Amino acid sequence: MISALIVDDEAPSRTNLRYALAAHVQWRVVAECASAAAARTALAAQAVDVIFLDIQMPQESGLALARSLSELAEPPLIIFVTAYSEHAVAAFEVHALDYLLKPLDDVRLAQAVERAAAMLALAQRGPYANALRAYLAPAKSPYLFHLSVRSVGRIERIAVDEILWLESAGNYVQLHMAGRTILHRVTLNKLETYLDTAQFLRVHRRALVRLNQVSSLAVTGDGTYVLSLLCGAQVPVSERYLDAVRRTMV
Repeated sequence: MISALIVDDEAPSRTNLRYALAAHVQWRVVAECASAAAARTALAAQAVDVIFLDIQMPQESGLALARSLSELAEPPLIIFVTAYSEHAVAAFEVHALDYLLKPLDDVRLAQAVERAAAMLALAQRGPYANALRAYLAPAKSPYLFHLSVRSVGRIERIAVDEILWLESAGNYVQLHMAGRTILHRVTLNKLETYLDTAQFLRVHRRALVRLNQVSSLAVTGDGTYVLSLLCGAQVPVSERYLDAVRRTMV
C-alpha cells in the first residue's frame, strides 16, 4: 500500500481528493490536515509516502512546508495542488514536480499517482529530494542552471550548459546534447522564459540554439534558411528571426 497525506485548508477539496483516491486500490489516505502545522504533527506521528499539498493556505503556505520537508534526506513525494496559480504550475513543470489543478481531473490524478508509484517502486527519493531542493532554493538568478527531467520512475538532472539546441515537439521539448536527445515535458515557449538570453537564441518558432554553437547560415534552393551548428545539426531559420541570427554572426 502507498500511504498518502492530504493537506488543504478547504474541507470540500480534501473530501473530493479522498474520494478520488479511493478509486486507486493501492493507495491509502492515512490523514487529512487543514494546515501546514497540522501536517507537521501528522508527519511526526507517522511517515507517509506521498503528500497532496495545497499551495495557497493561510498562516503558512504549502511551499513553506515543502521547503522544510526538502531538507530531509528522503522526503515524501509531494504532489502540489493549486486552484489558479498559472505561474507556479509553469515552474513546477520546468522542475518536474508534479501538480494537480482544482477542480480535480480523474485522468490527471491517475497520471500523477502512477508516476508517484513508479518512483517509489524504483527507490527514486534521493534524486527527487535533489530536484525538490533545486526548485525550492532561494532564487539567485532568474534563469535556470539545471532541468529535472522526469520519465516514468526516475528523475534525471540535466545541466543547462549541456544543451546545444532545443526543438519543440508539441507539449514537449527535445533537448539536444552531445551524443543524445532527451524529451522534456514542457512547451518550448514556457521553457524559453527560464533560459538566459545571453546564451540562447530563438531562430524558429520550433527551435532555440545555443549562441556559441552557431557556425554558418545558408539559404537553400527554395529560399529558406538553415543554420549550421558546430555539433553538426542543421536548424531551420524563419524570416521572423533572420535579422537576429545575422547580428550574432557579425
